Amino acid sequence: MAKRKVIIVTDGDNIAREAVEEAAKNIGGRCISKTAGNPTPISGKEIVEHIKKTPYDPVILMVDDKGHQGMGFGEEAMNYIINHPDIFVMGVVAVASNTNHIRGIKVGHSIDKKGKLVKGAVDKFGKKKRDKIIKGDTVDILNDIKVPVVLGIGDPGKMDGYDSILIGSPILTKAMLEIIRRNDLMEAVKNPRDRN
Repeated sequence: MAKRKVIIVTDGDNIAREAVEEAAKNIGGRCISKTAGNPTPISGKEIVEHIKKTPYDPVILMVDDKGHQGMGFGEEAMNYIINHPDIFVMGVVAVASNTNHIRGIKVGHSIDKKGKLVKGAVDKFGKKKRDKIIKGDTVDILNDIKVPVVLGIGDPGKMDGYDSILIGSPILTKAMLEIIRRNDLMEAVKNPRDRN
């Protein structure tokens, strides 16, 4: 059985959920809205069960620690999913926030609020930072587990209106497409709107 292809977004509040749902439609993916919540409301095991029931890939899900220092619900779920033998996590959209007292995660690239692929990190407003560290409450575990792509982004659905769902959440959409591109799977989303 082929592994299910998954993209994880490290935010789960209501605005992020709407943005993730919109971006998932844009790329022809399937969003598991039950993973939304602050913090993540269901376990990694339950999320994997939902992933296996979705009709096609990529499957988009959310994890959120609600500012918890150390390993919270979101990171526990993410750890389980990434290490599950039936799941291939193509990449993680690492969301920046104002969380303090965390390590953060070093990223090679981010999508800024103007939709540009930039080297290094951005802040929660999608503005490029001087360093490469994304500071977010659900990203520290990515220092200890490996995924093919970790891409930084500001606050989904926000970023001074540049990622508003009213305009189709273009920044988050671009981040997901970049993860797919780096996995050489662009053909799978060639005509995403054709899917039912």
